[in-house]
Amino acid sequence: MNGRDAGADHDTPRTGGDAASGDAAGGDATGGDAATGDATGGDATRGDAVIGDAAGEDAATGDDAPEHAPTTLVVGEMIVDAHPDGPGGLAERDTYHRRAGGAPANVAVGLARLGAPPAFWTRVGDDGFGDFLVETLAAEGTPTTLVERDPSAPTGLAVVSLDADADREFVLYLDGTASTRLQPGRVADERLATVDWLHVGGVELAHEPARSAVLDLLARAPPDTTVSFDPNARPQLWTDFDYAKTLAAVLPAVDVLVASTEDLAPAGYEGAPRDLARILTDATWGTTTPDTETAAVESALDGSGPHTVAVTRGDAGAVAHATESAPWGPATTSHEGVAVDAVDTTGAGDAFTAGLIAALSGEATTTPTTDAGPRDGDTALAAAVRFANAVAAHSTTARGAMAALPDRDTVERLLRE
Repeated sequence: MNGRDAGADHDTPRTGGDAASGDAAGGDATGGDAATGDATGGDATRGDAVIGDAAGEDAATGDDAPEHAPTTLVVGEMIVDAHPDGPGGLAERDTYHRRAGGAPANVAVGLARLGAPPAFWTRVGDDGFGDFLVETLAAEGTPTTLVERDPSAPTGLAVVSLDADADREFVLYLDGTASTRLQPGRVADERLATVDWLHVGGVELAHEPARSAVLDLLARAPPDTTVSFDPNARPQLWTDFDYAKTLAAVLPAVDVLVASTEDLAPAGYEGAPRDLARILTDATWGTTTPDTETAAVESALDGSGPHTVAVTRGDAGAVAHATESAPWGPATTSHEGVAVDAVDTTGAGDAFTAGLIAALSGEATTTPTTDAGPRDGDTALAAAVRFANAVAAHSTTARGAMAALPDRDTVERLLRE
């Protein structure tokens, strides 16, 4: 809904380096520039042709051709999560299990489980871990046409640790990996024109050339495309760019912001979640950076900034505020969350995001007669936040970010309990 006619103003992209084939965690990179087509049976692409361009070598075909392609596009990293077999720090656990992860990947699979599989633009290594991730997407019914295989960079890795309350911490190994090497212009304008909802993860903005690729995509997004954004602050990754200035430069192009207080504090936004939601929707983006000491950042991305902000609060639920510019606004809502016996909170925020997108985009078709739909006097935003909280709560009931992502029937049952 925000206009985006100006080109992205960002640093000259670096090549990202030519990391040696193979993953430090045990990947089996094959190298080479194999033709389009994945040995695992997916439609992941190798090489650097434009994707979705009818004239390109790797043009989308079949169910992901523009006329049949999903109208939601998720963009960002897909990596392997090494999950411990129990609570404890890295020095305490001996056994770890391979799981698919990466915040945007969790959102993509979450949407697929809810019956709305999106297109997913990501880049993984041409190695054993990359094979595993592409197989995972295919098994979940998520189209892999926009999944790229990098012949010279390994698949990224996150090592997870859990405390006694199922809260998690990450050690990330992303520098020089495939997920940081998305290239500007790879998604063709023809393909982008079919997208009604674009969701972007913030981790890619910490590395070039993925940073330039994301900014380029935001600059080219059609004015009537709804853009959602999860900053997903990971301070250990922000060594080349300033996190606060990056958020201020990106938010003009964003319609729906989904963030935790932990995501917002490093950028200088602190306060009660309800106040934060209002501050971030009321700001005049591109000319001011509200309530922080960060200098105003001029952005080449056109737009008025978020009309909807959802601030997640872990097991305490979420609050959200939407202005009159939102299709579901004006509205302000809060929901206390859904009680479950949590085992692992990894990816719970991503599950919330998937539920919110599904509900607000109309993909989570619910009726007023169920607890998942609007109640008397309720708003579409309140129903969406309640639905998203249920998706997030259920996602914590098994180990791994994707293991317990629910389908729509499961969400509605949980809300009726």
